[in-house]
Amino acid sequence: MSFLEPLDYPEPRYHGDRGEVNAVFRPAETPPDLSSPGGTTHYLATHESTGGEFGLYKVELGARSPGAKTHFHRAMSESFYVLSGELELFDGRKWVTGREGDFLYVPVGGLHAFKNATDEPLSMLMLFSPGAPREEYFEQVAEVSRRGGEELKNFRVRHDSYFEEDLDADAG
Repeated sequence: MSFLEPLDYPEPRYHGDRGEVNAVFRPAETPPDLSSPGGTTHYLATHESTGGEFGLYKVELGARSPGAKTHFHRAMSESFYVLSGELELFDGRKWVTGREGDFLYVPVGGLHAFKNATDEPLSMLMLFSPGAPREEYFEQVAEVSRRGGEELKNFRVRHDSYFEEDLDADAG
């Protein structure tokens, strides 16, 4: 390969001559944006803060946290990177145990699920691309899940989350 051959980079979106000061720093000791009995979520980079490029969240799940059942997304990919502990990940075919440093990429439309099946907490990064306004989902899913029914299904669809249990209920 020659250094003169073009590479497949995206089209430029910044057209200035010198760059600009626009980086955002978030110190590690920043409190979580969302806390619940099952864990915490840190909004590291949101749809709003990245202009829709991606969403990055640090999620800490408590022991035996149920996570999310099998679902897929029509508009975004989702990735998981285990920082500490063990995370059970469903890759669409089988459950695998993710440990510190393990990574799972789920393309658009890919079935996946996750849970903490251990007696210890875990920490992971979740990346959504392109970015979507996931904060409302994280903040309201527990309450809407308690109510269930059509309200839950509609809430999930509004947030690009298509759960097998909802699709099975529609088919039956």
